[in-house]
Formats: sequence, C-alpha cells, structure tokens
Amino acid sequence: MPGTVTMYSTTWCGYCRRLKGQLDREGIAYNEINIEQDPESAAFVEKANGGNQTVPTVQVIPEGGAEVVMTNPSLAQVKQALGA
Repeated sequence: MPGTVTMYSTTWCGYCRRLKGQLDREGIAYNEINIEQDPESAAFVEKANGGNQTVPTVQVIPEGGAEVVMTNPSLAQVKQALGA
C-alpha cells in the first residue's frame, strides 16, 4: 500500500504489540518510534492526544493524501487511512 505509516509506541504497550503484529501480517510497512527515547516524538503524541502520551498513536500519510493521526486505531482504520 502506498503511503507512510509511523507508529509512536513504548516497549511496555500491549496495544502497540498487537497492532504491530497485525500490520506485519498484512505486509504494511511502518516506522516505529519509542516516545520514551525521543522527547520530540513524545511532544507530538501529547499534542495529538490533548496532553496525554497515549500509545499507540499512528500517523498515516497516504500517497497524494492528507495526514491522518489516530490513537489506538484498528487495523481496518489504518488500512482505510492508507486508502486500501
């Protein structure tokens, strides 16, 4: 699927592990950023979530489309944002 998927996560997040497994099974490539190791990304997640560091926060930039930022999305929501 064309586009870029970035997942903001932590090492202890079970929802992050679940979504990563689903993306892997579907062959959807993604970049993972651990917000505990990247203060700039932690600030992005806070801004997207009303001041909370809620993960997974997923940023999808579909090819030729507008950026979509979702909190704890389902696989179906990620695929929809990619235009699948």
